[in-house]
Amino acid sequence: MNESDKGTVIVISSHVVRGTVGNRAAVFALETLGHPVWALPTVILPWHPGHGRSTRVPVSAEDFDAIVSDLIRAPWRGEVKAVLSGYLGSATQARSVARLVESLRADNPDLLYMCDPVCGDDRGLYVPEETAAAIRDSLIPLASVATPNRFELAWLAGAPLETNAAIMEAALSLGPPRMLVTSALPMMAGSTGNLYLSGTGALLAEHRIVPNPPNGTGDLLSAIFLSRLMEGLPEERALMTATASVFEIVARTAKRGADELTLEQDASSISTPMAMVQMRRLMHPGQIRRR
Repeated sequence: MNESDKGTVIVISSHVVRGTVGNRAAVFALETLGHPVWALPTVILPWHPGHGRSTRVPVSAEDFDAIVSDLIRAPWRGEVKAVLSGYLGSATQARSVARLVESLRADNPDLLYMCDPVCGDDRGLYVPEETAAAIRDSLIPLASVATPNRFELAWLAGAPLETNAAIMEAALSLGPPRMLVTSALPMMAGSTGNLYLSGTGALLAEHRIVPNPPNGTGDLLSAIFLSRLMEGLPEERALMTATASVFEIVARTAKRGADELTLEQDASSISTPMAMVQMRRLMHPGQIRRR
């Protein structure tokens, strides 16, 4: 596939001055894989809040919605083949993103919309509940693919997720035809997993845990997985390749002792990862019900 054929992606997430989270991670990955990218920030920060207190500059609801209106009437809108949304600064931004996706889909029913519902982790929600609810109610129903972590899926579905069977049931209850759940339950000790559920099956991609990984891994995984799907790879191959890329970059970052993903040194890991990932096929809940 020629790079010019890969399709433009609109990426909507946070922007940090220093670091590789949010748009900084997703845009780098997508451009490395040959996609033109339109990047829309939702909030601007000097660095990830995990590094300490800092100034937070949100894009106001009015300004954000006005930019979305500009994108909707842009003469180049036909170039856009996919939208990826991540961290949002407010509930109103979620509704603006929904308006953008709906407008683009009116012209292109095949538009791929990947929703990364960034709202929390095992320590709890780190966005206002109103914002998380807007993601659940306005964006998840539009998603071609959703990529929550296990905590986010539990909050969105309103159910505890102590087994992979429960994760799959929760994923099905939310509605997107495809869902990639990070921090799923591994089968190998000392590992972590990404669980992918679609209408055709359930897959678990496992790799060993890298202690104290830097932030941005979810943003990176969503972007790479989106590109691999747009490339037309079979789902199992797309999941394996995206998981291998993120694992390899995290492992190399840890070896360097860096506190941010070292993407600028690891572009080859995005395009041609060499890390080994254990792939497993799980029993899809639909198969169990048919028995």
